[in-house]
Amino acid sequence: MKAINPPRFRLRRKVKEYLSAGPADSGINRQGTRKNKIKSEIREWTESIIIALILALVIRQFVVQAFKIPTGSMRMTLIEGDRILVNKFIYGAEVPFVGIRLPAFRQPQRGDVVVFRYPEDPKKDFIKRLVALPGETLEIRNGSIYINGILNKDQFIHNRYYYNRPESDFGKERQIIKVPENSFYVLGDNSSSSRDSRYWGFVPKKNVLGKAMVVYWPPNRIRVIR
Repeated sequence: MKAINPPRFRLRRKVKEYLSAGPADSGINRQGTRKNKIKSEIREWTESIIIALILALVIRQFVVQAFKIPTGSMRMTLIEGDRILVNKFIYGAEVPFVGIRLPAFRQPQRGDVVVFRYPEDPKKDFIKRLVALPGETLEIRNGSIYINGILNKDQFIHNRYYYNRPESDFGKERQIIKVPENSFYVLGDNSSSSRDSRYWGFVPKKNVLGKAMVVYWPPNRIRVIR
């Protein structure tokens, strides 16, 4: 006669079979592993994006920043549509919200093409050539620049003709102008089409953002800015 297992033994056997059923358990584990892997990848991507954004902001604020030339005031050095990179650490980058600057590698020099906040509207950025330094006198005479009474022979300034502005307080013919301390006198290379220090005066040193380095776009305009 065939033995009959009592109900409790059948239940115990079913429990053992359920607990030892590898395929079902393995499926659950694989699904959990995939979810954990996806979460880990999302977290890694998020962290990478955040780090990249922080680095981009730091580089833009303290190292180099891109600008687009909007007008022809610097022709032919720079023309409308040129995209340029500006070196911000060379003069000492400004630390936002605290009003201080990092140490400078060197001070702005005559002939530098600089980007600065427009003194009459600091929300606007201008680009011009630095012509006279703090404490110097400047005179526009017959289209030439005289610094401290001596004809300036800087190769990037001397070869240009600068128009005087009779209606201005800062650019009349033979008017001798003294540049205040911690300020600069700037002019556009395209003198006849540039609103610069001849119209609105001096650029405070604190307004200077950096030195224009290179044109990087369009490709046929790639060059070092001099």
